[in-house]
Amino acid sequence: NAKPLRDTLELFYNDPNGTKVQIPLTATGIAWWTDKHVKFRNPGGNENLPAAFQGTTKPVNWHWPVYELDSDPENNGFINEDFIVWMRTAALPTFRKLYRIIQRKNNMVPTLPRGNYTLEVVYNYPVRSFDGRKRMILSIISWMGGKNPFLGIAYITVGSVCFLLGVVLLIIHHKYGSRNNIANIAT
Repeated sequence: NAKPLRDTLELFYNDPNGTKVQIPLTATGIAWWTDKHVKFRNPGGNENLPAAFQGTTKPVNWHWPVYELDSDPENNGFINEDFIVWMRTAALPTFRKLYRIIQRKNNMVPTLPRGNYTLEVVYNYPVRSFDGRKRMILSIISWMGGKNPFLGIAYITVGSVCFLLGVVLLIIHHKYGSRNNIANIAT
């Protein structure tokens, strides 16, 4: 029973019969392995989180303290996957953070059939005070990660500059590198 740290989103498929079928979303596996097992740790282990967090207070817009985010002790406190994803610093001012992974259902092929969908949002974290905006994006990720054109453009640009610089340095080396700078002294 996870308690929402951020907005809660539920996706429903509106089938042609007029019924809404909830698309199953999973919250496990959304945080990086290194963050879950190395970077984020609970103080004093997982045994008694209320005692470990005694004397602390929750942030203003949180509904629950950090030690009550989940009833599962392996996903509570600082090791809660929603908390870890929420705390990961974004490199750019416009960013995407993984909310959930759509579980594949055997009786629904493809996983998201063509048709109409309903998205129900419970607004838990206000962003108007700092002119923030939120969007829901359905995306496909692979072993190479999600869609981020900035990284591809940056890699191609840096690679091209390195290649051109390498060619220029090779030409300079072949043209000027074989000179013998030792003076011949005739005796």
